[in-house]
Amino acid sequence: MMVDLGAFSDEKFDAKKWINTICQSRHPQDPLEKHLADLEMKLQMMSEEIAASLEEQSSSAILRIPRASRDVIRLRDDAISLRNSVSGILLKLKKAEGSSAESIAALAKVDTVKQRMEAAYETLQDAAGLTQLSASVEDVFASGDLPRVAETLANMRHCLSAVGEVAEFANVRKQLEVLEDRLEAMVQPLLSDALSNRKVNKLLVDALSNYKVDGVQDLRGILIRIGRFKSLEMHYTRVHLKPIKKLWEDFDLRQRANKLGSERHDVERLSSLNESSSSLPTLPFASWLPGFYDEVLLYLEQEWKWCILAFPDDYKILVPKLLIETMAAMVASFISRINLATGEVVPETRSLAKGILDILSGDMPKGTKIQIKHLEALIELHNLTSAFARNIQHLFSESDLQVLVDTLKFVYSPYDPYKQRYGQLERAILSSEIAGVDLRGAVARGVGAQGIELSETVRRMEESIPQVIVILEAAVERCISFTGGSEADELILALDDIMLQYISILQETLKSLRTVCGVDTSGDGVGPKKEMGLERKEGTHNTRKVDMISDEEEWSIVQGALQILTVADCLTSRSSVFEASLRATLARLSTTLSLSAFGSSLDQNQSHVASDDGTGKVSLAGRAALDVATLRLIDVPEKARRLFNLLDQSKDPRFHALPLASQRVAAFADTVNELVYDVLISKVRQRLSDVSRLPIWSSVEEPSAFPLPSFSAYPQSYVTSVGEYLLTLPQQLEPLAEGISNSNGNTDEAQFFATEWMFKVAEGATALYMEQLRGIQFITDRGAQQLSADIEYLSNVLSALSMPIPPILATFHTCLSTHRDRLRDLVKSESGNQLDLPTAHLVCKIRRVNLDQ
Repeated sequence: MMVDLGAFSDEKFDAKKWINTICQSRHPQDPLEKHLADLEMKLQMMSEEIAASLEEQSSSAILRIPRASRDVIRLRDDAISLRNSVSGILLKLKKAEGSSAESIAALAKVDTVKQRMEAAYETLQDAAGLTQLSASVEDVFASGDLPRVAETLANMRHCLSAVGEVAEFANVRKQLEVLEDRLEAMVQPLLSDALSNRKVNKLLVDALSNYKVDGVQDLRGILIRIGRFKSLEMHYTRVHLKPIKKLWEDFDLRQRANKLGSERHDVERLSSLNESSSSLPTLPFASWLPGFYDEVLLYLEQEWKWCILAFPDDYKILVPKLLIETMAAMVASFISRINLATGEVVPETRSLAKGILDILSGDMPKGTKIQIKHLEALIELHNLTSAFARNIQHLFSESDLQVLVDTLKFVYSPYDPYKQRYGQLERAILSSEIAGVDLRGAVARGVGAQGIELSETVRRMEESIPQVIVILEAAVERCISFTGGSEADELILALDDIMLQYISILQETLKSLRTVCGVDTSGDGVGPKKEMGLERKEGTHNTRKVDMISDEEEWSIVQGALQILTVADCLTSRSSVFEASLRATLARLSTTLSLSAFGSSLDQNQSHVASDDGTGKVSLAGRAALDVATLRLIDVPEKARRLFNLLDQSKDPRFHALPLASQRVAAFADTVNELVYDVLISKVRQRLSDVSRLPIWSSVEEPSAFPLPSFSAYPQSYVTSVGEYLLTLPQQLEPLAEGISNSNGNTDEAQFFATEWMFKVAEGATALYMEQLRGIQFITDRGAQQLSADIEYLSNVLSALSMPIPPILATFHTCLSTHRDRLRDLVKSESGNQLDLPTAHLVCKIRRVNLDQ
């Protein structure tokens, strides 16, 4: 049995726990007493061994103490000696420091004088050299050795910079500028010829002079030597701009040739055109543009490869500069062609040779509107340019980031006028699209056709909602496709305005439905009442003549009115889903456009929008942020700030992408609820309109000579009509509940919706009835008996509908069913505490019972 002594060194050592662990580890067949005895013996032997080892180690340590003491004393003496030696050395250093400081100061003065003398000597040499160079420069020019001329002029400029602003050399400075211009003029024809013939290292011989130099590399070196690199850029661009412009002008040649051929008025003039152009068929600009981009891209790829050999230090600047100058020269024509191409897709604008910009500026016949086809054509052209821009970004991937950004901005520059007015453009298209939705208001028809008109109008309203949402979703897609999201702030404003316009049309349609349903209100309300969360007044209504229409017509009107609720529910849900989708789109834009916020400082800190691949070059993968939206926002920091504020706000869960439209949708739902409620309560209002003035309340029993049996009063027709109508409400609401259940699959929600509306109408009917009861001025015992029967019937109807009986109505019933002689005692008794006392006093007043007696 092995014993581990490591556990004894633990600060939390528990002897009982250790013994129990040892006992658990014994063999099951070993007796516990034997195991513990063996353990005790081993521990005792180990303790004896430890004590013996400790005694041995202590004796050895005691023997080593005297030797250690002697070593300590010797080390102390050595330290004292070393400290004395160091103190002597420090004293000598301090004495030497004072004398050496004076020597160093003197040497510094001598060195300064020496440097000044050397500078003066070099300046005198430069002045002498400048004089000599100025005198011999004409001979150098006469030699025809252009590199030597460049070197001479460079030396003259160096000497001028050395001598500074000396009056004696002012004329030399002017002479130098003239000489540099002269050398540049000599180099220009050679450079143009070298660039045109792609001569890199071949010998160039000018037939009209004796100038002999190598190819463009030496010519570049000459221009660089005299600080005229801009001249190289200018000549390179001028030489290579012509072929690209010729490609661009080919489209106009095609159009002109086709026009002349179609008119057939000038055959000679047609034949004088370029045969290759006149024989080609006419192509729309959108079909011609991809070929142009392909040819330009091929030309630039060839130039890029050639410039790598000819200008290994400058090709990253020269070729992008060529494309920038090309786009700058073509931008006005490009914008015009885009404008005409967008007008070509619609016959109305094609016949007038006008486009989007003309419509936006108002330079069109009245009634001409921007159509969605115009914008789709614009987006198609923009997509072609985007593909070209991606190829350019790949081709120029080795260029500096700022050069690449400037180049891509020029590539997209023809679309800037359209993007600047994108909000106006999209708003015009959406307004036209909304105007095309069938939202005719309801027209009042004769009896028997009102239900049909109501149903058709509600159907048009309900079908228009998904159509409008699809129109708005398409606008969001167009914005992302055309602008990459840079105009999202303008789009949000346009969408909000269009939603307001659409909801206003729905509100006007609701007004026409009120007329068809016969629930137009007049303003003589009798008291405020809070229903459905809205403050409104129950008043006299120009209700439809219930007795003049059939039950089928009334049923169809009620069903049509209930269907308006589905319109409100559909508008609320679809607008909510669209707004959530809009927030998700803004969230994606917040991620994709986050890097563009640093666009205005690209030249200062490129690390914000690109990554270094370790070779000193910015990798192409790190430039994914250079999309169309980023390039648009770089030059408009105020717009970028507004857009990013919007994107930051969209991260808040309480954010409404369409704030005004959200409020108007809620208001529309409230208006729909009010209309439906007025329709459902209309029959009740009609039946109860004159209850307070019924003559039966003041009637008395006719005297009779014979004793007649007393019969229980039956409820009158007005209350039975109301009761029957309330009892049929569940049946009326059943189709609506089924429609809701089928649309969202939630049966419980549909049932709750129907029950809620049933309660609203029942509560409203009860409120109207109680208002009429309060308006009774006097009631006889016979009238009280009849009214008690009427109230009892209505109470039974409410109970059948699982509605509680209002305390006021219960008080009316109790006080009216009580004999007049016992009414005072009832009100004053303890049971009177269960009554609504103001109502009980009112009934006593109506029954002419004096409570003061």
